[in-house]
Amino acid sequence: MTSVSKKSGGSTETTSKGASVNFVGLQKIFQDSLKTAFETDNVKVLKTEYDALKHNNDSDKKPALDQMFREMLLFHLINDVEKVGKLIALSVEAAREDMVSTTIPVVLLGDAFDAVTLEKCEQIFAFVEDKVAVWKEEIFFTACKNNLLRMCNDLLRRLSRSQNTVFCGRILLFLAKFFPFSERSGLNIISEFNLDNITEYGADGKDMGEGLGDTVEDVPVQIDYNLYCKFWSLQDYFRNPNQCYNKVQWKTFASHASSILSAFSSFKLEEPRTNSSQHKRKASEVMEVDEHFAKPQHFFAKFLTNPKLLALQLSDSNFRRSVLVQFLILFQYLSSTVKFKAESFNLTSSQTEYIKETEAKVYKLIEETPPEGKKFAKTVQHMLQREELWNNWKNDGCKEFKRPEAPEDTGKSPPKKAKRPLGEYVMESHRQGKFYMANNELTRLWNLSPDNLQACKGEDRNFLPPLETYLENPKEKSDPSFEWRALRLLARQSPHFFTLFNAPSYRVSDYLESVRKKIQKDKIEIKIEATEGTSTAEPVEHESVALEEQDDPELLKTEQLTPDDKNTHKTNPVTKENIVEISGKIGSDWKKLGKKLGYSADELLFFETENPTTTSQCKAMLSIWFEDDDDASLDNLAYILEGLDLHVAAAAVKRIIDPPNKMEDISD
Repeated sequence: MTSVSKKSGGSTETTSKGASVNFVGLQKIFQDSLKTAFETDNVKVLKTEYDALKHNNDSDKKPALDQMFREMLLFHLINDVEKVGKLIALSVEAAREDMVSTTIPVVLLGDAFDAVTLEKCEQIFAFVEDKVAVWKEEIFFTACKNNLLRMCNDLLRRLSRSQNTVFCGRILLFLAKFFPFSERSGLNIISEFNLDNITEYGADGKDMGEGLGDTVEDVPVQIDYNLYCKFWSLQDYFRNPNQCYNKVQWKTFASHASSILSAFSSFKLEEPRTNSSQHKRKASEVMEVDEHFAKPQHFFAKFLTNPKLLALQLSDSNFRRSVLVQFLILFQYLSSTVKFKAESFNLTSSQTEYIKETEAKVYKLIEETPPEGKKFAKTVQHMLQREELWNNWKNDGCKEFKRPEAPEDTGKSPPKKAKRPLGEYVMESHRQGKFYMANNELTRLWNLSPDNLQACKGEDRNFLPPLETYLENPKEKSDPSFEWRALRLLARQSPHFFTLFNAPSYRVSDYLESVRKKIQKDKIEIKIEATEGTSTAEPVEHESVALEEQDDPELLKTEQLTPDDKNTHKTNPVTKENIVEISGKIGSDWKKLGKKLGYSADELLFFETENPTTTSQCKAMLSIWFEDDDDASLDNLAYILEGLDLHVAAAAVKRIIDPPNKMEDISD
């Protein structure tokens, strides 16, 4: 019987294999057998020694053998990449024989990566890539997936994304191959952006202007510091597209984007010239590769921001394509339905129209960019369509993809199955994230959208007709249900619902007819005010029409309005001249007014930097307020100005609302 000597505290202890061996003794036994198995590349040698220790449990033997694998790697093989790969292969076989922990191959790889340089890490990682099928086996996947993910993340933190681009790409490709397509840990479920990817540019505008001037002699575009700043500032919007939902920042983005696209349009690249012999070369000769990558196809996606390089970058087709594709990705995100977008992130009709027009312009520029611009444009369009499918899949909860089972062709008609209980249908639909309504049509309607409540808030769900159009329907005016709906619509869309009505004996249909005529009358009066002073003939015609509308005796009876009620709810149109006049009265106090109107400090800074004088700054702010704010009106502005003690400006607004030279006829 073989015996093993071991030293402990200066004394020598002899233990036979017929008895239980402690941890140190097991290490000594496995040290020799592991060395023999490694040299002969035969795991059976190790298996025989492992099985011979029958008086020790697996819980004692496995940790000892795990430790010997790690010591052999770190103290004997770490400087030889080929031997490291050989030891990892041996550990895989030992794990399959259940002699070591299932995670020991990945632990060995982690130890190796921690102990060597990045150059050797890149060589050792080849063993990780080659064994992707091994890591996906059932015995390794569950136990090792977290260790592999942690190991790859540690490597990525050590690498530079600009200098170690190829190695970073290899790691990401391995993770994509290793994890299943629906693995949630590898998916950006809530659509977060990499906000840490900040593009730094600009230092001293004077020096930049001088640098730019030296490089643009042959370029048909005026490249100055202003264009340089506009160009690189767009990277902040590409990094965080949600900024575009802010009204002020959207205007900045649209302005800068238009300038850059105009520069691209005025400076078109020419197709590179090639001789006949180059056309005849085979594709295999053109795509010759050296050890790592094809040199003609190599370029960086992260460009330098030195201002002296901008003119040269505008002449680079790869640079131009990169920027144009970023525009398309941004436009697709803004127009797409993303489950985790905030409810306030909605585009206006003008923004949607701008995106459509600009997107068509971008595709045209891509087609004009050599080489093979049209082919590249079709490829980008196809990729964005696939991206839309990917987005829809994430909106549906990232359901797992399964290959459908092929039905067995037995030649006989399948027997009729017993009707399944209703509860099984409900449970199956619940697992799929759907509703089951026990009716095919109802089930289809309830599952049209992943979020029915959000879908109900869509603009296409607004079915209310315009009040004036609804009241012009003469066929249903005597119908009580029509009268009830008309009154509801009147209360939502017109202030005439709250006017004084002192004739309760008259029918509701007569009241609705008087309201319709009142709305027409208000529209005519607004037109008269808009054209007043430009022509004397047209107002006379409108007044005659208005008088004809008043000839109805029923209208005079039912419309009991006092002179003070007249024109109470009429909207005062605001012209550019009015805004200029008000801005001049407000002057340097426009920031105080802006804070009261709800503008943030960044938005006020935008108005200040984009406009040279206080009057123009105030004018720009008031123009946006009157255009975008639903509560914007001259009455509200006068009220706010009085609250801020800007009485001169408030008086100017009141003069615009009620001109002193305007004579109102209150005899009506």
